[in-house]
Amino acid sequence: MKTLTNLLILTCGALAVAGCGKDMAFLVRPVSADQRLRETVIKKDPGWYSQKIALIDVSGVIVNQRMGGLFGGGENPVSLFTEKLDAAENDSNVKAVILRINSPGGTVQATEAMYQRLKRFRNTGKPVVAHITDMGASGGYYLACGAERITCQPSTITGSIGVLIQTINFADTMKLIGIRAEAITSGDLKTMGSPLKHLTDAERDVFRKIVDEFYGQFVQAVADGRGKLSVEQVKALADGRVYTGRQALEAGLVDGLSDIDKVIESVKAKVGLKRVKVVMYHRPYSHRANAYSASAAPTPA
Repeated sequence: MKTLTNLLILTCGALAVAGCGKDMAFLVRPVSADQRLRETVIKKDPGWYSQKIALIDVSGVIVNQRMGGLFGGGENPVSLFTEKLDAAENDSNVKAVILRINSPGGTVQATEAMYQRLKRFRNTGKPVVAHITDMGASGGYYLACGAERITCQPSTITGSIGVLIQTINFADTMKLIGIRAEAITSGDLKTMGSPLKHLTDAERDVFRKIVDEFYGQFVQAVADGRGKLSVEQVKALADGRVYTGRQALEAGLVDGLSDIDKVIESVKAKVGLKRVKVVMYHRPYSHRANAYSASAAPTPA
């Protein structure tokens, strides 16, 4: 215990030297060593009952890797999403899920993994409604299509249905300063996408086929999720552009315009309940006060 105390003193002292000004201070707060998800009731109707609606957030870039934190404490979005759905699935008192999305998209694999997990969750028979707040573009919209209904706000930015492989090369710049790159490879396409050379026609063709395959997968997911839009109708909307909430409603990409409180009321009506608890899942150190808790800051497009 003495060693731990000394370590805390040294750490705080180092931080104070590094970052504290005249009116600055550090708050040291103990947290639980058990990092399993906790459940917090963020909205409750009067009376005694056990039925719940789970509000699950998907915020930020969708990637299958741990996101960086100040001390390496970031979360893997795919893992966290799965953990929250598992909690909702295993709780018989959870009658429905609201998926609140604020994401500009992410990688194809991570988005597909979350989309498929959401589809499996729906096999439980518990309704899932997606509500897009600031942004649900590209992979964010793809994930929303795994829900049976999508709502957003008039000022929401959504859509961006498409796939991108971005390359960059410095070959011409390197030539100007007398640098030449050479690679010994086992095949002609091993260095495709390298920033040290221009794309060849063969390499561009390989990338094009990958983009076309993933694009077709995305379009099919939208058509399956929307139901009322055919593949051809989705393709007409899927040129990569983004839509406002009102434009998305007119195009059939969402089912309605709403805020989170109205979404909660509509889900209550859908499951035939007048009184429910709305719960959120979080780590022990992350307090949730209401339905707007943990809603991420707007993400630049």
